Amino acid sequence: MPDRVEHAMWWHVYPLGFTGAEKHALPDDAAPVHRFEHLTRWLDYVTELGLDGVALGPVFASETHGYDTVDHLRVDPRLGTEEDLVAFVDAAHARGLRVTLDGVFNHVGRGFGRFQQVLWQGPGADAESWFRLRWPADAGPGAEPDYDDFEGHHALVALDHDEPAVAAYVGEVMRYWLERGVDGWRLDAAYAVPPSFWARVLPQVRAAHPDAYVFGEVLHGDYAAFVRESGVDAVTQYELWKAIWSSLDDANFFELTWTLSRHDALLDTFVPVTFVGNHDVTRIASRLTDRRHLPHALVVLLTVAGTPTIYAGDEQGLTGVKEDREGGDDAVRPVFPPEPTELVPGGWEVYGLHRELLALRRRHPWLHRARVEVLTCTNTRLVYRAHADDDALLVALSLEDEPVTLEVPGAGEVLAGSAEVEAGASVRLPAHGWAVLAGAVAG
Repeated sequence: MPDRVEHAMWWHVYPLGFTGAEKHALPDDAAPVHRFEHLTRWLDYVTELGLDGVALGPVFASETHGYDTVDHLRVDPRLGTEEDLVAFVDAAHARGLRVTLDGVFNHVGRGFGRFQQVLWQGPGADAESWFRLRWPADAGPGAEPDYDDFEGHHALVALDHDEPAVAAYVGEVMRYWLERGVDGWRLDAAYAVPPSFWARVLPQVRAAHPDAYVFGEVLHGDYAAFVRESGVDAVTQYELWKAIWSSLDDANFFELTWTLSRHDALLDTFVPVTFVGNHDVTRIASRLTDRRHLPHALVVLLTVAGTPTIYAGDEQGLTGVKEDREGGDDAVRPVFPPEPTELVPGGWEVYGLHRELLALRRRHPWLHRARVEVLTCTNTRLVYRAHADDDALLVALSLEDEPVTLEVPGAGEVLAGSAEVEAGASVRLPAHGWAVLAGAVAG
């Protein structure tokens, strides 16, 4: 993993929704709509928030939502042109921000050129080996084959990852955009692709771009084995995401404690990408049944090991519920105003909380690889020590309706939150309170 990733914290944005792009691809003869300037006007906001990277969602030509790609080497005309994307990357770099792209390499849209070629030519088509097809009897040119798709979505045609030409194509795409200044890749639906495929592709990419950061979207399973077998730098930590919000909603810190022990074990292999929100899930402000626990979720995210990612709008306390229906993602992928000054006033308190905790994280970059020792755990109370080498912080959380006093050995100065420290051995929190404190490594 590139050394600079230790300091990386990302702002994740879904460009098609953020900029108010059309829901469907533009006609072939339509001029591109130059929407990257909309994103560029938010870059200073990102740096002021305390982040140092922008993780872009899909930006390549697609039929609808960006994950039905038709051309990985062409910027979606709904967003602009290649020149617009490169200008955005340059503007980000000028502010010290890195940029990753979203690579959808498990499947493609039906309009993808080689799939269209298969439909035109029929069995024996030059690109037939790119897909997992089943032809009807007596099929000829123009026939419709049955084919593997992505999780039952027939508009998403699965690629055949045993095909060498597919591996060569994916490697070409990744290198192409890295050569234009992009700093890394998110591999969409990486869990659906054999790890051996990435193990064939990534060495060629890294040979040309050794500093590129590559992480995969993996929902569940053996995260560490996937990293070892595929060669990615990291994967998304969905176990921690789920444990954070459900332990708060259910008043069950035992779930979070168990997950933190599993999280620690992952550090022997890699440092996960951590988050409490993204473009595929209900926003954290809607997921939590008690908004008073939003700080608790953010505290955990920013005081345990990982490469943290903030989903655009979560830092303003935006709400949005994902629904399992067509268009069910729209609520979590809204249009943003042309610039931050036009945001509604109500979210700036949450923004301030994010700034405070992100600044704390930046002052303690060792948290990127910190181990966690749980000192107290009940259903509604949690105290843990995050530590690495000679550095340590203490975190105290309460979900109770009344003030509580927690034993916190070695408690020092209150660095964030609200607490009264008593003789360095206990901490008094207000109702539904939280605090991050200076602490000593256990001897």
